[in-house]
Amino acid sequence: MENFTYHNPTRIVFGKNTIGKLAKLVPADVKVLLLYGGGSIFKNGVHEACRKALEKHTVIEFGGIEANPDYATCMKAVELARREQVGFLLSVGGGSVLDGTKFIAAAIPFKGEPWDILEKNAKISAATPLASVLTLPATGSEANSFSVISRRETRQKLAFGNPLVYPVFSILDPETTYSLDARQTANGVVDAFVHCMEQYMTYPVDAPLQDRQAEAVIQTLIEEGPKVMAHPHDYVVRANIMWACTCALNGSLALGVPQDWATHMIGHELTAFFGIDHARTLAVVLPSLLRQQKAGKQAKLLQFARRIWGITTPDENQAIEEGIQRMEAFFQSLGVPTRLSDHHVKLADALPIAERLGKGPALGERGDITGATIAAILTRAE
Repeated sequence: MENFTYHNPTRIVFGKNTIGKLAKLVPADVKVLLLYGGGSIFKNGVHEACRKALEKHTVIEFGGIEANPDYATCMKAVELARREQVGFLLSVGGGSVLDGTKFIAAAIPFKGEPWDILEKNAKISAATPLASVLTLPATGSEANSFSVISRRETRQKLAFGNPLVYPVFSILDPETTYSLDARQTANGVVDAFVHCMEQYMTYPVDAPLQDRQAEAVIQTLIEEGPKVMAHPHDYVVRANIMWACTCALNGSLALGVPQDWATHMIGHELTAFFGIDHARTLAVVLPSLLRQQKAGKQAKLLQFARRIWGITTPDENQAIEEGIQRMEAFFQSLGVPTRLSDHHVKLADALPIAERLGKGPALGERGDITGATIAAILTRAE
């Protein structure tokens, strides 16, 4: 196991009727900026519950943060927050709203061009405190310090991370997820599944606890995924999905182990180029990446096949391929396709992604995924 330091300061408030706790959790002596996305929180009662809990606070609102939050939209919120001298940010919605809120929190006090935070890894020395009320489990952003922001005018999708943008607290009420449609629900399950795989599917470093923890989250998603699609108003199932998604990316699975994240880097480009849902890009890339990188991931791929899918065939290559096929079938059973062609994307149009990513550092846990490798992965995914 590799050395690590772990500190997660986010308070998780989980369960029914927990939005009312905002009254005591949000500081009373600062102006609060409540941020949300397309307005679903008005339909499912979450907005009303938040405003009721904050009735004694000074609250202003900013809506319209997109799925894959756009830099231009976030900067409008930054301008509002600066003008109104906001002292606390409350994200109400899914991971995209929260990712946008994290960037806004870092950009408000930033001296200089905020895009440099993403493109040039500019140093962040301060951030406005933030918290979340989560309504769409998927990204794990409610319990980590990372954010991904798009800039549609330049077709870029970039990430940053900083301990200053950990949420102070996150409220997770599974009942707020009842109104999610089938597509959003399935995307959340797949997103969390791939988050686990990015931290698990590398090479062994004698970290059995982390392996078992990752496998536990993966197996929970496999068991609960079909249930939530069939019974979207089952509280127990929604609760299990919500907590699994948080545990997939709260940092605990990554402790002392190598991580990959190439699937995400390639997937971000597919979203930036073609507007495909984030989770659906991951479902396209991951199976082909595993096949392309099989030699370096052999031991973990076999472990995945044996432990997750119960595949016992003695032929290791056959077991590995069957394990990948079972994963693909799981994604497809949720209504999430696994080929570029399913999204009407031609290989020739996707290959510039390999060229663009190939100009940067090689990807993967071994740093061996070059532009040529990415082209091969995309070709397999056609």
